[in-house]
Amino acid sequence: MAAMSSLRMPQTLAIQSLGRRLGDTGEAVLRYELLEEQAGSLGRAGRKVEAALAALAAHPGGEERAAVLKAACDAVWGFLVQREVMGLRDRAAVVAQYGVPREVMARLGAR
Repeated sequence: MAAMSSLRMPQTLAIQSLGRRLGDTGEAVLRYELLEEQAGSLGRAGRKVEAALAALAAHPGGEERAAVLKAACDAVWGFLVQREVMGLRDRAAVVAQYGVPREVMARLGAR
């Protein structure tokens, strides 16, 4: 018996199908593209947070630490703001998932 493989509809057809279901006004296509861009942007910001936190962990002390700490704070703050704009307001989940140190969270404060 041959192994079955899953087939995926080409993206252009999937978008056209979505557009037909919602009235084919172009609004569905635009909404899809906006959501796709938001997801991509949030992913890039998350990778920036990961890199900044890794750099912070690699600098336990010294003169460079202040600059690395500031970069980590900026990356986390930007990520949190972007999530809030998208309606994702659970900061505790971000802190837990990325392992954001208390030192970074304490410096975020009001901006």
